[in-house]
Amino acid sequence: MANAPKPATVKNESSSASNLFATLVIPICILVGVSLFIFVLGKPSNFIIEDAIASTNSKVSLAFFNDDTTHILPKVGNYGGMAFKGGFIVPILMGMLLMVMVFSIERLIVIGKATGKGSLDAFIKKVQGLLSAGNIQAAVAECDKQEGSVANVIKSGLKKYSEVEADSRLDVEQSVVAIQKDIEEATSLEMPMLEQNLTVIATLVSVGTLTGLLGTVTGMIKAFGGLANSGAPDQAALATGISEALINTATGISTSTVAIIMYNILTSKIDKLTYAIDEAGFSIIQTYASTHK
Repeated sequence: MANAPKPATVKNESSSASNLFATLVIPICILVGVSLFIFVLGKPSNFIIEDAIASTNSKVSLAFFNDDTTHILPKVGNYGGMAFKGGFIVPILMGMLLMVMVFSIERLIVIGKATGKGSLDAFIKKVQGLLSAGNIQAAVAECDKQEGSVANVIKSGLKKYSEVEADSRLDVEQSVVAIQKDIEEATSLEMPMLEQNLTVIATLVSVGTLTGLLGTVTGMIKAFGGLANSGAPDQAALATGISEALINTATGISTSTVAIIMYNILTSKIDKLTYAIDEAGFSIIQTYASTHK
């Protein structure tokens, strides 16, 4: 009994590591997005610069140029230059897109480890076959081979199976309840780790679109404000301003789209693991109940 708290301690350490990972990734992604915006999208080769300043500062990013004193236009068909002209919201959206990618990869790795080494479906069927044959020790050995969260939960249930089977003080109903409770406790320790950081991806689904719309609105305000100050309608300038503003919407929708797809993929994988645990747990309980009538 002295060793009982260890699983919870291990899970708490894993949870702390995951929280630290999230805390570091978010600002790093934003910094990378800003760096890409300044040094990749904003490099002078993406633009037509009609001013002597450009010739003397060709190695300096356009992020430091003033549009009021230089005529900076993206080259025709240059999407990097167009994205740069979208404004300061663009690097934030790029950082969000990087967050979605990083957190999705991290969750895929974690879920892959939780699944184990071999095919999950084949593992569950093999365990069910060994349970039907009454070979509990062989089923435990299969869990050791498979590894991962699913195997750990099933192994815990199988060990409890052996314990209640050796305890003559418990009747069948009490034994079944004890096995079921043990499986539920093991599941409560293993499964929450799989859902960590999914809230970040789910949040970016909405925040990405809203941030993109914010960039578009601020860009439209700037475009119409410039048109009003010019004193004469300039359809070309207005069209350019609107297209630059819509870059934010496109980037925001792209971020949200990727986030939605990855969130659904990850949740479906977690649901598959949960179903596998429920299926194996039901088999353990049914096997015990049928052999101890």
